[in-house]
Amino acid sequence: MQTLTKSCFVCGRQNAHGLRLRFETDGVRVQTRLAFRLEHVGFQNTIHGGLIATLLDEVMVWACGVRTKRFAYCAEMTVRYAHPLRPGIEALAIGELVSNRRDKLFEARGEIRDPQNVVLATSTGKYLPLKPGELSLIGEDFDGDIKSVLGSLP
Repeated sequence: MQTLTKSCFVCGRQNAHGLRLRFETDGVRVQTRLAFRLEHVGFQNTIHGGLIATLLDEVMVWACGVRTKRFAYCAEMTVRYAHPLRPGIEALAIGELVSNRRDKLFEARGEIRDPQNVVLATSTGKYLPLKPGELSLIGEDFDGDIKSVLGSLP
């Protein structure tokens, strides 16, 4: 799956301060790999929890989009931090849609694992799909026509 946005902190190709991540999908789960850098630490050589939550939110929202072909905003998110993530360690972030409640609410889960497959953090989230009129608000941030972006999601 290509990077589709321009300005997003996580996947935006034009965000000079962003992570510029690319995602892969099998049509069910979305995943990406990332080694956070030293400037991403919060306390004592540990990646800041807010950045971990941001990464989990991103894989969950893309998982919703892949399965439903709709974009959504996070309405609620819970994160559980099991082990610290250290800078320079390549982590695998995975997101998956858990339920679609009549196209009015999407529920997703995510996790981050280290190279030894140890779960470092888990998350659940509730996502509200954008209404048709709201698509024009974000459409200019996507590379190409938003309908073609929606259609290009596997």
